[in-house]
Amino acid sequence: MAKYLVAQVGKAGGEFELVEREMPVPAAGEVRIKVKACGVCFSDHLVKDGLWPGLQFPRVPGHEAVGLVDEVGAGVTEWKKGDRVGVGWHGGHDFTCPNCRRGDFVTCVNEPITGVTRDGGYAQYMIARHEAVALLPAEIDWAEAGPLMCAGITTFNALRNSGARVGDLVGVQGIGGLGHLGIQYAAKAGYRTVGIGRGPENAALAKKLGAHAYIDTKATNAAEMLQKMGGAKVILATAPNAKAMSEMIGGLGVGGKLLVVGAPFEPLEVSVLQLLMARRGIQGWPSGTAKDSEETLEFSAYSGVRPLVEKFPMTKVKEAYERMTSGKAEFRVVLTMD
Repeated sequence: MAKYLVAQVGKAGGEFELVEREMPVPAAGEVRIKVKACGVCFSDHLVKDGLWPGLQFPRVPGHEAVGLVDEVGAGVTEWKKGDRVGVGWHGGHDFTCPNCRRGDFVTCVNEPITGVTRDGGYAQYMIARHEAVALLPAEIDWAEAGPLMCAGITTFNALRNSGARVGDLVGVQGIGGLGHLGIQYAAKAGYRTVGIGRGPENAALAKKLGAHAYIDTKATNAAEMLQKMGGAKVILATAPNAKAMSEMIGGLGVGGKLLVVGAPFEPLEVSVLQLLMARRGIQGWPSGTAKDSEETLEFSAYSGVRPLVEKFPMTKVKEAYERMTSGKAEFRVVLTMD
C-alpha cells in the first residue's frame, strides 16, 4: 500500500508530528487531492492548542490547501484527475439543514471544517468533499493561491457583500495577513481606500498596495481622521485586537458598518449611542463557499491581487508555524510539498 506524509497534531498543545499514513481512498462524493501548497493560518492554533469544541486527535490542520485532483470517488462528475483545485475553511455542507435549504451553505449547521473537523492540507495528499472544491486559475502560483482560499476569500467576500458602492470611503484596519489583501481588493473594486495601521512604517506599503491614504493610529486619532474625510461607509476590521476595533466605530459615517473579519478573543466595547444616533452597525463575516473561492480567485487573477508569502517546506512545519505566530511574517506563511 502506498504511503504519504502528513504533519499532524497528536494532542491538544502537542508538537507537530511528521507521520506516514496509508494512501486514503476517496469515498462516494469525495475527491483526493495531491497537495502542492497549504497556507498556515492563525486559526490553525484552534487545532494546535485544542481549543475547538469536540476536536478529535490526531488531526491534520490546514484550510488553505491547493493542488491537483488525483482521484475521485463514486458519483463525482464535476472533477477529474489533473484538475487544478483548492479547498478552504468551508469543508462542505449537508444540503438538508434549514440554512442549506435557503441556499446559505456557508452557515450550514452541520458544516465540516477543513483541517478542524476533518483532516486538512498539512499533508502530501488530502480528501475533500466534492462540493468544497474550487477551481484555480492557471495564472496564480501555487504558493500564492493557498492564502487566497482563506484570507483572500474572507476579505473579498466581506467587502463585496458590505453594501459599499464604488467611490465610497472604505477603511481597512490592520495591514497584516488579512489587511494587505483587504486593501488590494478594496482599491481594485473602486472604493476610496484608507489603510489604517500602527506606526509610520506601514505607510509606504499601504500606498503600494493601492490605498489612497494611510492613517497612523500611533500619531493620530483614526476615527477623527475618517470623519474629516467624510466618514467611512465600511471599516474592514482585520487585526484581531478588540480595543483597536472598538476605537474605529467613531470613524463610521451615517449608516456605516464595522465589518469584522479578524477574530480577537476579548469582547468589543461599544457605546449604544454611537450606533443609534448615526444608524451604524457591526457585522461579522465568515469566509464563503467553494463558488465564492472561485470568484475570489478569478478576480485576483485578472486584477493582479496577490498575497505576499514566505515559503517553508512541509518538513519545516514547526518553524513555519512559529513564524506565523510570531507576527513577523510578511504576510502569509505557506507550506510547500514539492
